[in-house]
Amino acid sequence: MRRPLIGLTAYAQQVQYGGNDLMAGMLPMSYVRAVHATGGRAVLITPDDPGVDVLDSLDGIVFTGGGDIDARHWGARLHPAADVDEVRDRSELMLMHAALERDLPILGVCRGMQLMAVAGGGSLHQHLPDVIGHDRHRAAPGTDPLSADASAYGRHEVVVQTASRAHALLGAHLTVNSFHHQAVDDPGTFTVSGWCPEDRVAEILEDPRRVFALGVQWHPERTGDLRVFEALASAAARRSDLTRPALAA
Repeated sequence: MRRPLIGLTAYAQQVQYGGNDLMAGMLPMSYVRAVHATGGRAVLITPDDPGVDVLDSLDGIVFTGGGDIDARHWGARLHPAADVDEVRDRSELMLMHAALERDLPILGVCRGMQLMAVAGGGSLHQHLPDVIGHDRHRAAPGTDPLSADASAYGRHEVVVQTASRAHALLGAHLTVNSFHHQAVDDPGTFTVSGWCPEDRVAEILEDPRRVFALGVQWHPERTGDLRVFEALASAAARRSDLTRPALAA
């Protein structure tokens, strides 16, 4: 029986390859490896020629990290520190609304979690240091053993709400890596079930009414803790009546 097909939203970027300047569909391989390591089969979704028909073939979807979301999508003015990609915004918001309507299993990572809030009618803090007075969610001195790129990532604790899906999956608290300057302000139709105890920044969103809809503000794909990817693959397999290959202990 086939593995569950897990879509990964990707972005388009101008790159130099083989001496040529070209537009490429881009995504760090850490996402692909995380999906494959937890029993899924990764499928990249680029923002060009967007359409919800791609969801017909998927068993689950990951909305990946990346640049900022344009504040116009929740009726605010763009902050000067924001760096947006309107093509990606339009494509991914369309896919998010359609995935929610179909109750397709969803995992949002960093920007992906923020996209969940916006699609659910919520809003973001456009530049977190303006709100909490520091930039430690984006960078921290020293090294972060949780991160593949230690010098670029912050590190902090997350407290998880009891009796939540996230608590059942991740426990009461965990230490995470971090690289963002936007953050969820109003979660919209979603529930905040995890936060940074230092400054109350939202770190986990969920909707327990759905088959699987979980957002995390950190980057689990860059760590050895892939429980959220494994939970997505399990939910996708159950929804589509599939079995995943046995995973190594």
